[in-house]
Amino acid sequence: MYIKVKPIGIINSPYSIKEDSPLQGRYSDKNSTITVFDEFADGLEGLDNNKYLIILYWQDRAERDKLKVIPHGKTEKRGVFSTRAPVRPNPIGLCLVELVSLKENRITVKWLDAMDGSPLLDIKPYWKLDLPDIQEK
Repeated sequence: MYIKVKPIGIINSPYSIKEDSPLQGRYSDKNSTITVFDEFADGLEGLDNNKYLIILYWQDRAERDKLKVIPHGKTEKRGVFSTRAPVRPNPIGLCLVELVSLKENRITVKWLDAMDGSPLLDIKPYWKLDLPDIQEK
């Protein structure tokens, strides 16, 4: 099976090295700018009707050959799919952000944990769903 992914934009963030980025974007109120490439700019229409967005991006500097990692603050290895570690076979980042502004093809957001220069894969509006009570395990 072959999957083709084409970046739709580029992320400019204040995080140029891994150690500067927050463990999760919600731990930082720093702004990031997302530039959507001109060929995809029409897809932004109506985006500013949303307060929160889900940003999907490619963690292009992440290692892709490890299936076990030691999560931040822990001492024992566990399976990468049980963590938020960027190290994974397909290093797709997912981050809930707050929309600050949208001007033409530039989106300013806060809470994004992506490294500066990360390729943007997709943008989705976030809607809080009222789900029935689900008991946790």
